[in-house]
Amino acid sequence: MKIKWMVLAVSLFAISGASAEFDFGKLLEERINQELNKDKKTQPAPAPATPQNAAATPPQEKPKIDARQLGFALFGDYSLEEENRIGKQIAGDLLGAVQLVRDDKLQNYVNLVGNWVALQSGRTDITWRFGVLDTEDINAFAAPGGYIFVTKGLYRRLNNEAELAGVLGHEIAHVSQKHHLKVLKQSSLIGELGKAVSSKAKDSDQAVQNLIGNGAEIMARGLDKNAEFEADRIGIVYAARAGYDPWGLPGVLQDMAALPAKDSRTSLLYKTHPHPADRLAALGEAVNGRLDAVSGKDLAKRFYRIR
Repeated sequence: MKIKWMVLAVSLFAISGASAEFDFGKLLEERINQELNKDKKTQPAPAPATPQNAAATPPQEKPKIDARQLGFALFGDYSLEEENRIGKQIAGDLLGAVQLVRDDKLQNYVNLVGNWVALQSGRTDITWRFGVLDTEDINAFAAPGGYIFVTKGLYRRLNNEAELAGVLGHEIAHVSQKHHLKVLKQSSLIGELGKAVSSKAKDSDQAVQNLIGNGAEIMARGLDKNAEFEADRIGIVYAARAGYDPWGLPGVLQDMAALPAKDSRTSLLYKTHPHPADRLAALGEAVNGRLDAVSGKDLAKRFYRIR
């Protein structure tokens, strides 16, 4: 079945409203620098209350937030609809910054492999979508709702289908474990929800946009290193369940660890992920020989090479 990936690209781009002329790596790099180097400006202390100003300034009531509105409750779970809306917005913002590689066979192939690996996750309640981004940066991204992207720079470094399955398995694990949704609930971004709700925003999509920033913000913040380690562990299990050599992902990490430290293609990756060498060490300690008896295929001959 031919997957209409171009329809996905066009529809998501329309949501983002961002120009495709922006360089993806540069866009996220700038946002990360803003996050990491943001000055912590202290607010002036309020003037002490006096009979004069107390009478002139009535006490301000705190805005009442209806946690049920839009369903984004701080201590509750996001509904499936909300997860899809958040993921659609983030994916749209990413595709607004960089387009997909214009190669139907490549996109269809990655979707076939990705959907097969995703079946092993048990998340059959969402529609999984995969794409290869047209940038030489070496990275991969996941968004809630089953949106998975691999950069062309990373894809070119893969040697077989098992390595692709391992990379996709890692990103699929982020979605299945709802890592990004947990970041949204735990971070200060939840404050944007209060603003949207208290102002009685009628546009639910705008409320989602307020919550996640422009899509780059959640990527700039990155995930906790333990979430990355967990995604590595779960990702190789998904790949093994799908019949692939479970050592595909470790092979990719080993290749990336050998890249020069100042390689510009990995600058964004290293700001949002632990170093590949650290990920390899954590993965080796977690597996501890448990997969030695597991055999799988690498399917190097079937691997689609970018023209």
